[in-house]
Amino acid sequence: MLSAALCCTIAPALSVAARHTPAPSALTEKIRQQRQQIHQMRLKLAGKRVQLRFQQLQTQDLQSQLAATNHSIARVSASLQELGAEIRSNTRRLAWNTRQLEAAEATLARHNAALNRRLVDAYERGDTGYLNVLLAATSFNDFVERWDDIRYMIAANQRAVRERKAAERLVAEAQRELESEKIQLSNAVARQQQDRFQLSALADTRSQFVSLAEARRREVAQEVAQLEDLTAQQESELEHLIVQEQALEEARRAAERRAAQLAGRPIPPEIGAPSSFGWPVSGPITSPFGMRSDPFGRGFTMHTGLDIGAPMGATITAAAAGHVIFADWYGGYGKAIIIDHGGKTVTLYGHCSQWFVSKGQDVQRGQAIGAIGSTGNSTGPHLHFEVRVNGVPVDPTGRLR
Repeated sequence: MLSAALCCTIAPALSVAARHTPAPSALTEKIRQQRQQIHQMRLKLAGKRVQLRFQQLQTQDLQSQLAATNHSIARVSASLQELGAEIRSNTRRLAWNTRQLEAAEATLARHNAALNRRLVDAYERGDTGYLNVLLAATSFNDFVERWDDIRYMIAANQRAVRERKAAERLVAEAQRELESEKIQLSNAVARQQQDRFQLSALADTRSQFVSLAEARRREVAQEVAQLEDLTAQQESELEHLIVQEQALEEARRAAERRAAQLAGRPIPPEIGAPSSFGWPVSGPITSPFGMRSDPFGRGFTMHTGLDIGAPMGATITAAAAGHVIFADWYGGYGKAIIIDHGGKTVTLYGHCSQWFVSKGQDVQRGQAIGAIGSTGNSTGPHLHFEVRVNGVPVDPTGRLR
């Protein structure tokens, strides 16, 4: 009679639990479909991230080219300034040489004029000046001295004429060189101005390319952000399904306890949350729990666990005894394992390279469950370790022993 009464009492409760808890097969299929959708979304997101990276690199390359062009423009402008200074110096030297040449030509003209007058006088009247000087001598020695003086004077006049002509030639040669230099400088200025014009046109074109590439980068970045939002939403839905499965597991355990009670067997104890967790892998904490700068350039984001550095393939162990409720690809976590420890507490192990356990398996603290990898959104081999209570991430640091 007591057994019948207990059956009558428990049956309605089981019926109500069945109505509120999805059937295991249906829930598993729903989780599988959700995982598949997340996986497809992640593939699309990965493709968009590659495209975004390409746009970022292209923008950087174009900006580098534009900077190089602007540097060339600055160099040409500096060269033009130097050429301008050389032209001004050349103009000053040319003006000075012109004045020297004019003075030399004027002096030479005066010498030539005096010489020409003397030649004309000598032709028309005979040049008696030197003769009168000689005839005025009072002695032979005086005559010889006068003759030497006249001879030296004539030689000096001839030498002065030659020197003036040589100076004129030198000034004229310098003038020709300066004129040639002036032409060369003018040609160099014209070439540099043409180069600057072409570089300015190239800079304008590259500036337009940079603007277009930057606009495209922003567009792809927006698409990536939208996909990440969608993925975050789907991951939230998956987390909800996992919580449902956790509730289903608790209902199963409760049913087992009730069945044991009805059968008169020892009742399994209710599993409570563990008071502490063992380190799942040996290594340094490379990124703690809390807000941080996102390694994928998405700004300041919440890091929901601990990143523990470890070599590729190192063994991951269960942080506490529990029941594996997930062992599959889990969005940005890559290959992940989730263990239910009771008391609404689970641990998550992300970015694995291998699984050593499967869903539905019971594990003990320290048991090998997987291997270190870099799957999902990861920048290198490590373990992402989370502790969640009622689905909410909490800092694992104070619970690790």
